[in-house]
Amino acid sequence: MKKFQVPSFYKSDILTEIKNNRKLEDPLKKDFTPSFIKFGKIEYIIARHFGFCYGVENAIEIAFNALENEKGKRIFLLSEMIHNPKVNEDLISAGIQFLQDTKGNQLISFDTLNENDIVLIPAFGTTLEIEDILHKKSIQFKKYNTTCPFVEKVWNRSEQLANKGFSLILHGKPTHEETRATFSHINKHTKSIIINDIKEAEILGNFILNPIHESEVKEKFKGRYSQNFSFMNDLTKVGVVNQTTQLSSETLFISNYFKEIMFKKYGPEHYKDHYADTKDTLCYATNDNQQAVLELIKYPADLAIVIGGANSSNTSHLVEICESAFKTYFIDNADKILNKSSIINIDCKTKTSKVLNHFLPEKDSIKILITSGASCPDSVVENVILKINSIV
Repeated sequence: MKKFQVPSFYKSDILTEIKNNRKLEDPLKKDFTPSFIKFGKIEYIIARHFGFCYGVENAIEIAFNALENEKGKRIFLLSEMIHNPKVNEDLISAGIQFLQDTKGNQLISFDTLNENDIVLIPAFGTTLEIEDILHKKSIQFKKYNTTCPFVEKVWNRSEQLANKGFSLILHGKPTHEETRATFSHINKHTKSIIINDIKEAEILGNFILNPIHESEVKEKFKGRYSQNFSFMNDLTKVGVVNQTTQLSSETLFISNYFKEIMFKKYGPEHYKDHYADTKDTLCYATNDNQQAVLELIKYPADLAIVIGGANSSNTSHLVEICESAFKTYFIDNADKILNKSSIINIDCKTKTSKVLNHFLPEKDSIKILITSGASCPDSVVENVILKINSIV
């Protein structure tokens, strides 16, 4: 796999040594057991896979190359390059300006851009509509396109299914940049609809089996289906693709669910004509990180800490997995640890922060599970470990 030039201030001597040792022991990455490291009374049980993934390292390298190669020019990002506050703050400090926020609201008008400006496409990709705006302004946005290859893989898979006559059900967070980008690219080739979770899958599945109350279903998914989408006609032949950072178990459940729906509706002899039995389009890092956390929570511990950006989808799913087994704290940097008693915790559902007390237990030996999202620098994780070490 390609090696990227990531700035040294995102690296960690401690965690690099752990990762390198695990790579030597397990080059094929088949062993998901965690790593163990002890400092005094604290034992950290660290997930086998965590931190920067291929797509994030690729995006960071491209962004810092743009800063080096295009000195003197205005450099813009369409929105946050990745969902990590540390990285985005570094890019802003280096002079990069954001054109939109994470919801697609305009911060700087496209009308102010000219052909001499540099525009970076974030790792989530962007819509064809925005690409068209940049193209008309003669901005060479493809030169610094940081779209994750695994996002592009979903787009390519969608086009293949579209060419076979399938409409697509997109499992993703409707307002997420990646979902908006994928929705746009799908609609170039076929009809599509976005569903957020299993509950919404069931609403759609029930309609496929019993197509009544169409107006209610259309209202439920308003703004989340293609122009001229027909609930009566465009759900007769479907495939499922996803936002790459979704919870893998949920995506697999949804895919199998629609397979069962088509089996019920069309029977064993014909359902394959109506359902594209797609392989999961989650990226490898999402799968590896989630599997590593599922293995991590098998080990006894006093608490779990998940580190990453509040609006990071893949990190939120790691929090959900940890919360199923342990008292879990979600933070984005070491400063959120106020003292041995208090921590500023992020609620992964509401994205709000709140001070929680009785953070570390009062005991002679403490075990802490540690992992981080795919957009979190190892240096941030190391700082969390060092902060805890300093206060116990």
